[in-house]
Amino acid sequence: KLHSDLDKGVGTVKYTLSGDGAGTVFTIDETTGDIHAIRSLDREEKPFYTLRAQAVDVDTKKPLEPESEFIIKVQDINDNEPKFLDGPYVASVPEMSPVGAYVLQVKATDADDPTYGNSARVVYSILQGQPYFSIDPKTGVIRTALPNMDREVKEQYQVLIQAKDMGGQLGGLAGTTTVNITLTDVNDNPPRFPKSIFHLKVPESSHVGSAIGRIRAVDPDFGKNAEIEYNIVPGDGGNLFDITTDENTQEGVIKLKKPLDFETKKAYTFKVEASNLHLDHRFHSVGPFKDTATVKINVLDMDEPPVFSKPMYTMEVYEDTPVGTIIGAVTAQDLDAGSSSVRYFIDWKNDVDSYFTIDATEGTIATNELLDRESTAQYNFSILASKVSNPLLTSKVNVIINVLDVNEFPPEISVPYETSVCENAKPGQVIQTVTAADKDLSPAGQRFSFRLSSEASNKPNFTVHDYRNNTAGIETRRNGYSRRQQELYFLPVVIEDSSYPVQSSTNTMTIRVCRCDSDGTILSCNVEAIFLPVGLSTGALIAILLCIVILLVIVVLYVALRRQKKKDTLMTSKEDIRDNVIHYDDEGGGEEDTQAFDIGALRNPKVIEDNKTRRDIKPETLCFPRQRPPVEDNTDIRDFINQRLQENDVDPTAPPYDSLATYAYEGNGSVAESLSSIDSLNTEADQDYDYLSDWGPRFKILADMFGEEENYNPDKVT
Repeated sequence: KLHSDLDKGVGTVKYTLSGDGAGTVFTIDETTGDIHAIRSLDREEKPFYTLRAQAVDVDTKKPLEPESEFIIKVQDINDNEPKFLDGPYVASVPEMSPVGAYVLQVKATDADDPTYGNSARVVYSILQGQPYFSIDPKTGVIRTALPNMDREVKEQYQVLIQAKDMGGQLGGLAGTTTVNITLTDVNDNPPRFPKSIFHLKVPESSHVGSAIGRIRAVDPDFGKNAEIEYNIVPGDGGNLFDITTDENTQEGVIKLKKPLDFETKKAYTFKVEASNLHLDHRFHSVGPFKDTATVKINVLDMDEPPVFSKPMYTMEVYEDTPVGTIIGAVTAQDLDAGSSSVRYFIDWKNDVDSYFTIDATEGTIATNELLDRESTAQYNFSILASKVSNPLLTSKVNVIINVLDVNEFPPEISVPYETSVCENAKPGQVIQTVTAADKDLSPAGQRFSFRLSSEASNKPNFTVHDYRNNTAGIETRRNGYSRRQQELYFLPVVIEDSSYPVQSSTNTMTIRVCRCDSDGTILSCNVEAIFLPVGLSTGALIAILLCIVILLVIVVLYVALRRQKKKDTLMTSKEDIRDNVIHYDDEGGGEEDTQAFDIGALRNPKVIEDNKTRRDIKPETLCFPRQRPPVEDNTDIRDFINQRLQENDVDPTAPPYDSLATYAYEGNGSVAESLSSIDSLNTEADQDYDYLSDWGPRFKILADMFGEEENYNPDKVT
């Protein structure tokens, strides 16, 4: 109510109201000044209003007093119940938690004025969820009320919480909310096998690494607390199998580590242990968190291919071994109960396999061709074995055959050397170091030796110094060399190896004499340099050489023409005069050797040679003179020659020394015709000189000479 002191109650004063809520919430009686609320007020909507009031003159409309401001405060009543603004709630607590374990704190809000009365004082209580949980009436903290709550027994709990104002007194307003509490898992349960023995049947043909069975231990826990690790307890058969954990199903997968063989062992028994990976130390007192079970595996018999006695065969054979030589054998057996026979054959893949054959029944491997280590040092192929009862069942094995070397090649100088020696070289100077190479497969420690050949060892030019490390040095043996006297030297070097049988070769090295300075540096080695001091140019030298060659050609042509004319003259006779040209390596004494043969006896048939020994030989033993029958004065020269020829043929003490036998003209129309040994046969067939071998050792050289001519069909001189 408003009232002005100037208001006498005669109606001359008018009251006005303005401000917050004037005219809408509040109104004023203009005459009395009474203020009224025209609608319900809600403190929770607006707790106070600020208004202004003024008294004015009714007639003049002028203010009688200054405007005054006042506040209307809305007094609270308990018209709002507590509310859980965050509800419903979700909470969790580990299973097996002790009493009083914190779960969650809830909070209810009351819109009433907390400063006025008990309208906003809230008290919490549990309407549903006892005796498992409890709540603090003032703070709203929810805790466990029972010990050892087991998730495996009950996992979800729904708790109904009430909040009541007025301090929980009768007449107070209340609000409720729901709290869903989940017991989280802890590893409080060990894994357990549902049965103590697991039986598995496995074919013996199962592959290594394949899964042959599954077993499972049950763990009521959840998540990582239910993760199980399986292990095979060492014992019978445990080394043949392995077990792993399937992460999705937590099953134990048994796998094969080694091949099974029904004929060797038909059953295996071993134990498997299941344990948790993540242990909780709070529950160690409960007992060991593991369990064991027995696994029995029965091996099933299967029809299997033959089995070789070795995973791989290695054999050795010498090169050039005769075809058909057995170098080894492979063996395979059928281990099944039926024990079928086995057949062997080579797995043909290329032409290399044709070098060997195999006996289909015995499995012996033999050479089919001659082997050459220098061509192929090793052969690698496969042998297949199949069962006679079931040829489709085959097994394969690899065979390696190493070809061993036979010392069949002599060592040779490894590279062609261009050796030179200075004209001013000193004795003992090394001019070249040589090495050797051998085509054979040199064994460990093989050594090569170097030396001069026998015909060169006595020459005073060069020598070979063997360093005994498979190298040798060519050394000079004299003081200085002259290119004008000899430009090239040919040095035969003999090289031997240390294998059996010993092989050697003679290698001829060409040594060129060169002009060098005082330090031994080569200045020139060509032929042109020899003639340079004379003042001849290269063109002049070439012209001189061409002239010499042309002159030599003319001389050769002239001699050939003269011989051809002489031959044509001799061939005019009706008789075909032939003779063998025989060359003896032993040189005769020449014309001055009067002791070789008495030519006078041939030219004068009248001469009587009584008791005259041959002078073209030197008998090893004392030989008495042979008696020759006297030659008649009128005997034809043909008889004399035949007599001498017969004496020479039957004389066993006369070796075939060189001698000069001149046959004079035998007379035209002689019945003996030509005395040539070539024309002694009526046919042109080769003569048989085998009888020379029967004449003793002194005719061995002649027999070998005519034997070679017969074998190689020598040319005939007509």
